[in-house]
Amino acid sequence: MKRLNGVWSGSRVAALGIITASVGLTIAPSSALAQAAYGSYVGVGANMGVSESGNGESTSPGGTISVRYKFLEAPFSLRTQALIGSNQAIVPTISYDFPLSWQTDAYLGAGVVFAAGDEPTPVGNKTGLALQPGIDYALPNSKAVIFGNAIIAPNAYQDGGGTAISVQGGIGWRF
Repeated sequence: MKRLNGVWSGSRVAALGIITASVGLTIAPSSALAQAAYGSYVGVGANMGVSESGNGESTSPGGTISVRYKFLEAPFSLRTQALIGSNQAIVPTISYDFPLSWQTDAYLGAGVVFAAGDEPTPVGNKTGLALQPGIDYALPNSKAVIFGNAIIAPNAYQDGGGTAISVQGGIGWRF
């Protein structure tokens, strides 16, 4: 083995490099970047409207079906919440995801509320803008995700305007 300008050369160094590569060892440390919590999921949970309609009506608690499709390389997700109960609404959004750790990300989404019928839902009773802040936590060593979010719908009621706010939470299964 010869040393040329401070660099080792020869067949032994080459052999060491091949052995190192074949067993998966690295000499130089690699850096890791935090990514938003591990992908897409489908989940179920509960929802609760925390505001009253323009005419003083409140909504009863209900269920929620939540779907997240995570774009692999970008910090964006497509999300949809289906609020079910005495009155239904669907809220599709696109969100920007902020990774907090390997298992947790916060997000802020914007989309549209589609309320079914004229009766108040947890997010109002007319079609309109929706803002959706939330958080996802992927349980370590499993495919389970715990999610929680709010849906804020300004000018959400046909009679009297007003802002509707609903909170959702539940558990999902990653795919």
